[in-house]
Amino acid sequence: MTVVDIMSKEVACVTADDFVTHARQIMRDRHLRSLPVVEDERFKRVLGILTDQDVMHISSARSGVTVRGFVTISPAITPDTDVEAACVAMVDARLSRVPVIRSIDDQTLVGILSTTDLLKKLHPRAHLVVRDIMTEKVVTCLPEDRIAKVWSTMLESDYTGLPVLSPKRALIGMVTRYDIIKAGFARIGLEDEGGTRAKQSPLVERIMNTPAYTISPAAPVSEAIDMMLKLDVGRLSVVDEGRLAGIVDRIDAAQACLP
Repeated sequence: MTVVDIMSKEVACVTADDFVTHARQIMRDRHLRSLPVVEDERFKRVLGILTDQDVMHISSARSGVTVRGFVTISPAITPDTDVEAACVAMVDARLSRVPVIRSIDDQTLVGILSTTDLLKKLHPRAHLVVRDIMTEKVVTCLPEDRIAKVWSTMLESDYTGLPVLSPKRALIGMVTRYDIIKAGFARIGLEDEGGTRAKQSPLVERIMNTPAYTISPAAPVSEAIDMMLKLDVGRLSVVDEGRLAGIVDRIDAAQACLP
């Protein structure tokens, strides 16, 4: 099986000279966590991809900048690339979506490949359970934390989502980069898009996702994959005897599908 069998051909993209604010608006409107970046609309030669992590680096003091300076180089994936080889490249790059180019010599954008596409077709090694692939070191936040604080934590740690715990340490939800971008607080450091200062930014409880989607560390990885696809979420909280024990995300699951 090759990439052409599973990729999406309808692709939203931005040019290198588009403003980051425009790219961020597309991410919000289309519920996307990344966008392919092309040189121009006419020829669509791929330069790389703009991720929500890249967007996080833009402060209110730099709101007039273009996409060009924030492009992440993506692996060269073509329609003829073997699906497992594409999965290896995406896991190595820690990218959940990558542009598909026509060929190595012709880097015109022809599609997009996501970890969702991969997980619908690949199967994890049979013996693996969630405990084998989860991340045990978990950074959490509280519902009364300011979004600015959580945003900075995500920037420093490169985490895409943080579990939200109650003051009594009970798991109650999840807050993600996309939640923050969608809420409009996408310029760290000084103020958000509405002019709100960081110390006055909204509380996590206003934008977090509830309920918390959880899975047991003893569950098969295939069950985690099924849950993430069915719920359309990028990660699950791993709970063991009522205690938060880890996080498992789509990249972890994709890696579990490799030989």
